[in-house]
Amino acid sequence: MKEMLTSARKAHKAVGAFNITNYETAAAVLKAAEAENEPVIIQLYMRLFDSTKAYDLCGMLQRLAHRGKVPVALHLDHGATVKQAQDALAWGYTSVMYDGSRSAYDENVKWTKFVADYAHALGATCEGEIGHVAQGDETALTDVGEAVDFAKATGVDALAVSIGTAHGYYKSEPKLDIPRCQAIADALPDTPLVLHGGSGTPLADVRKSVEAGIAKINIATEFLDGYIKSSLKVFTDLNGAFVPPDKLADPIIESCAAHVQRLIKFFAGR
Repeated sequence: MKEMLTSARKAHKAVGAFNITNYETAAAVLKAAEAENEPVIIQLYMRLFDSTKAYDLCGMLQRLAHRGKVPVALHLDHGATVKQAQDALAWGYTSVMYDGSRSAYDENVKWTKFVADYAHALGATCEGEIGHVAQGDETALTDVGEAVDFAKATGVDALAVSIGTAHGYYKSEPKLDIPRCQAIADALPDTPLVLHGGSGTPLADVRKSVEAGIAKINIATEFLDGYIKSSLKVFTDLNGAFVPPDKLADPIIESCAAHVQRLIKFFAGR
């Protein structure tokens, strides 16, 4: 992941990071990335690492990635424990996030550094978070000085910052603090920044954030909601008829891939 994000930042582009849950969503992301000839990050939310789901999916994801024609990183999103990060790396994920943003600053530094060192020893990469992306709370926006100290103390390969976005869909339009993002980027020229809460964020603001140093954009709610709606349409159109389930997957993948492709193209500045 580090190589693709470093290159993206230099080119004022961003790599899309899409949360998947099954074959259809994973295949759609890879299909879209290949259509745009852009690298991509396929990530799984941390709760899947507390069961066999992330373990079982990893084998499939590795095959898709190796067969793919573009660089692919397999990433643990919002890892909540050291064990989740260690398991992810043991199972074959190439990148992990340790999210200690809800903890006290010193605890966040301590455990993020531990996970970063652990990942680096295995040739993998680590993302950390300073500030807190939850519901767009202005009091949790990332402090520039703390971001610099955190990045240097932990050695993370990418840093998630809070600049006004929130997870899930917005109840009102977010107000992104682009000057804050630019200040963090200027202070950390060698650390790619990550925008969480990308779903539903106005694209004009997303573009400004990319120009201000964001190199990875997370999309979960928007993509998975699209998958659900595409699936419902396919099943509704059956009108009770029997169709082998594997054939039902194709139109769902096509619909989801079209959505992801538009985002990847936009993140690449085209």
